[in-house]
This record gives sequence, C-alpha cells and structure tokens, in this order.
Amino acid sequence: MCYRVLIVAVTSLTLLGAPPLRAQRPTLSAAVRAFVVTDSPVVGLAHVRVIDGTGAPAREDQTLIIRDGVIAALGDSRSIAIPAGTQIMDLTGKSVIPGLVMVHEHLFYPTGPGVYANLAESFTRLYLAGGVTSMRTGGNMNGFGDIGIKRDIDAGRKPGPWLDATAPYLEGPGLGLAQVHELTGPDDARRMVNFWADAGATSFKAYMHITRGELGAAIEEAHKRGLKVTGHLCSVTYREAAALGIDDLEHGFFASTDFVPDKKPDECPGQGAGQTAFAAVDPNGDVARSLISALVKQRVALTSTLTIFETFVPGRPLPPGLEVLEPQLRAQFEQRHAAPANPARAVYATLFSKAAAMEVAFARAGGLLIVGTDPTGAGGVIPGYSNQHALELLVESGFTPLEAIRIGTLNGATFLARANRVGSIALGKQADLVVLAGDPSTRIGDVRNVQVVFKQGVGYDPAKLIDSVKGKVGLF
Repeated sequence: MCYRVLIVAVTSLTLLGAPPLRAQRPTLSAAVRAFVVTDSPVVGLAHVRVIDGTGAPAREDQTLIIRDGVIAALGDSRSIAIPAGTQIMDLTGKSVIPGLVMVHEHLFYPTGPGVYANLAESFTRLYLAGGVTSMRTGGNMNGFGDIGIKRDIDAGRKPGPWLDATAPYLEGPGLGLAQVHELTGPDDARRMVNFWADAGATSFKAYMHITRGELGAAIEEAHKRGLKVTGHLCSVTYREAAALGIDDLEHGFFASTDFVPDKKPDECPGQGAGQTAFAAVDPNGDVARSLISALVKQRVALTSTLTIFETFVPGRPLPPGLEVLEPQLRAQFEQRHAAPANPARAVYATLFSKAAAMEVAFARAGGLLIVGTDPTGAGGVIPGYSNQHALELLVESGFTPLEAIRIGTLNGATFLARANRVGSIALGKQADLVVLAGDPSTRIGDVRNVQVVFKQGVGYDPAKLIDSVKGKVGLF
C-alpha cells in the first residue's frame, strides 16, 4: 500500500460537526478478514483530495473521519480535530471518491456458445476490488444464486458489494435458452414476480420477448411491493414501456425498437433490425429528441452499458482485466478480438458513437443516466476493471470527469433509493469510499489506481482480492 499509517493520541475526543450516528456492520468471517487492511473503530483519511460524487469541484487537503462505518467529520485538514486512538492514513496526493454504484452487473459469464457459468465467488471479489461497493445484478441465470451470495455478503461471510439481487429474467418465448423460463401470459408474470420477491429478490428485469400485457402485470406487482423493474426490450418499445411505468431501460438506446418502421405490437423484429433502424437516426433530430423527452417526462432512468458494446466495435483496444481470466477463456476472447472484422459487426462503429451521443443528450435533457457494464456478450467485460472503464467511456462520450463520477456513484444510488446512505461523500453517510492514486477529477483514467476500498468503514485491499482469483476466473 502507498499510504502512511499513524496512530494519533490527542486529548480532544470531539469530531467537528459529527452527528451521533452508528452503522450496523456485520461480524466478518476469517475468510473476509483475509482481505481487510483496516477495521479500526475510528479511521482518519488525512490530507486527501475529496471528490464527493455530486459533480462539485474536488476539494484539496481534506481530512475525513470514519467512526463505526459512518462519515463522522469532514473538512479542511487544518480544522478537523482528531480523536484519541484514531488510525490515520496520510493520503497526501491521493483522492477519495464515493464507492461506485453500478446498476447493470451480472454474476455469470459466457464460457462457451450459449453457455453461461455462475461466477459469483470470483466476480463479487473483483467488483469490490474495482471500487464497486453497491450494485444491481441485471437479471440472473441460476435462480437463487444471486440471492444466496447477497445474504452471505450481508452477513459478513463473504467479501463483496451490497447487492440489489435481480430475479431471473421476465421473458417470453423466443430467446431459446433453456436456463430462462418462458412466460405464458400476464398471470404467469404476476406469479413469477411474487414468487421471487418472496424468495428474496429485490428487483426485476424484463427481457426481449415479453409482451406489453406481461410487462404491465409485472410492473404492477413489483411496484405493489416497492420493487423496481428494468428492461432490455425488443418486443415492447421504449415509449410503450415508459407508459406502462417501467423504472429503467437497459443499454442506452441500443435496445430500442422505437425507430423500426412498421414495428408490430408485441413482436421483436430482432436486434439487428432495431440496430439498423437506430443507426439511421439523427441523435440531434426531432425523432430522437421526441423519444428522449417522453422518457424524461415519465421519469424513466437509462442505463449506459458502453463497455459491452465496445467489445463488438472493430479496432477498439483490448478491454482491461483479461489477465484474471482462466487462460483458455482469455485466449478465446483474445483470438476473437484479433480475428478479421466481421461485416455483421461493422454497424457497431456507427452505433457506438451514436448511442454515446444520445446518452449525453438524454442526461442534458434532465434524464437520470446510470451506468453498468454487463459482463456477458462474447466475453472480455471483466468485473471491477470494466466498471472503472465505464467511467472512462462516459468521458469519451462527452461528459466531464466529475459528471462521469456522479453518474457512477450518486446517480446509481438515487435510482436504487439509497442516496440517503451512499453515493456521495457527506456527513452522516455510510463510509463507502474508494482511495485512488492521482486525481480522477482531471484525469478520469486515475480511477484505475485503486489503493483501498472502504465498505461500511472497513478497508479492503484490492490487490489481495484480485490475487485470490487471478488466472482462475471462469472456474468459480
């Protein structure tokens, strides 16, 4: 680690401006403690640059005091009183941002054609190592797996982010994957929502071949229970889903079929048809602006997942983090990446820049843009590494580094209804924080320089988390 640790003993026990708060923290198992670098009741991050996640300018030479997992004091280093026995980390030249809140993640990964392996053990460690302290799984392939590991993480038995565990996909006939249940109508959609909510799922995801009737029924049942529904759609357009009350739409505008000529109700024209139609749309034209306006008016959030689509764009660099994969999986992806450009993928060069421009337009129009990575597709999107890269791609799209950090922190927390606890750095909030070497408010690439990840005030060593799975991701 590249910080200096001092134990400071002074007479003052007063934390300037500190509210009398406590956070409920689980008792950590020995397996989790193997990755912990600090679990002191009171920790001070001294002389650090604070990037608070709100989009406000960075504040230099700040000291932040964590007491029992909560931010108890924050201010100019010259004015903060340090309580006796505080473990001080001298972070001169370093930055602290809120823990990343990512909202299209998965605990499965493609290990062969049409085969998705449950990699919850390795993925949750990688997410945490990359600075992700809260995340939503955007649909799952193995039923109780996401719910089970969420419970283990919450109980302190395993390391990982806080999880919003999404139920298995709400999908109709047409996908062709035996792992996915095919809905038989609105009543079946209601039954599925209630079954998985009773089982512990905390959100739902509609998929490409769902009908309007099924989607509306699922949304109604989920909302009765205070749960949200997102969608990677095709048979239902974005306008139709917004009118039904969906909370979020996945993949920016990549999955929209609103632009398909003569689109038939409740029929998926195919992703290719949707993308061809989208490729012909002017991001600044009346048609695009009209759809954006409708989504903003209905308060539908939009999830950017540029990391997954970048892997389809010819000529883009290899994605980060491939070294953690099991060697055969790594070679499989690298061979695919190096292969001659597939003509069917050529459209992605146009789609990638167009989708990025429309995400910026959506945010500028007042829409809630959130971000995730989607480690599915044909591989190459590695948890933790891809979450950092997602912020880099937002900046490439036209956002400032401070805006990108907000999208990856406070915006996600706002969508998950957790902004009163996480997503920004403020007095009384949970100490979910990422210590970084450098200054990502001016060089977004510095988000890759993770030194320590704090979750509920417990500091984790990212290097140890990564080393525990390196070369084995794909096996567990």
